[in-house]
Amino acid sequence: MQNRMMITGAGSGLGREMALRWAQEGWRLALSDVNEAGLAETLEMVRAAGGDGFTQRCDVRDYSQLTALAQACGAKLGGIDVLVNNAGVASGGFFEELSLEDWDWQIAINLMGVVKGCKAFLPLIRESRGTVINIASMAALMQAPGMSNYNVAKAGVVALSESLQAELKPQGVNVHVVCPSFFQTNLMDSFRGPTPSMKAQVSKLLEASPITATEIADYIYRQVAEGVFMILPHEQGRMAWEAKQRDPQVIYDEMAAMTVKMLSKKKPD
Repeated sequence: MQNRMMITGAGSGLGREMALRWAQEGWRLALSDVNEAGLAETLEMVRAAGGDGFTQRCDVRDYSQLTALAQACGAKLGGIDVLVNNAGVASGGFFEELSLEDWDWQIAINLMGVVKGCKAFLPLIRESRGTVINIASMAALMQAPGMSNYNVAKAGVVALSESLQAELKPQGVNVHVVCPSFFQTNLMDSFRGPTPSMKAQVSKLLEASPITATEIADYIYRQVAEGVFMILPHEQGRMAWEAKQRDPQVIYDEMAAMTVKMLSKKKPD
């Protein structure tokens, strides 16, 4: 029976909610994060929800920590059936304001963290003919202004997932990529960017979300069961993606207009 799952970024937010959703089905979970206190809370909640598992601190920037986590999964769970690359950080700022360090930090966690997670766990996933779930973002598909490094990192996660789907499907491994829009989470705790007003704008969008992380986790659970590759939990996100596929220029023009609006709100130096 396939019931072993590893989640990065499981100490809070969507990672925690996915752990709880699968725990309801009795799954055994390997929970990882840099936030050990959050991890301990998640494990307690997982056990209360009907699951079990273990925690291990892991920084997804460090490949040796991910390979050590994969070894722990082999030793403690006998393998892994579902890999969830969820750990991520937020950032924002117009391209001219972002430093190369801002880019390095964003790419290292949000893109290379997923690449390294897939690489470290591929032997276990191939062995179980399991499932990979990579968490991207609607930012990967819509590229709003003022967040180019985040957009690029998340678009890379989509491209990686598409590549893996093509390469691993013949080996019996399923791959999914999730592109949520804004939802209430503590992602802003990690926010890095040169523009303080940008953090405030993004925070407002997060708070205004029509659906919660719990609902997103349940939607992901059901879509994975149905075999859907690209999972878009927000209705508005699905509509926006359809609109862009029909007529990309309309979206490009809309994003340019959004830039003008954002710049008009910025306080002069």
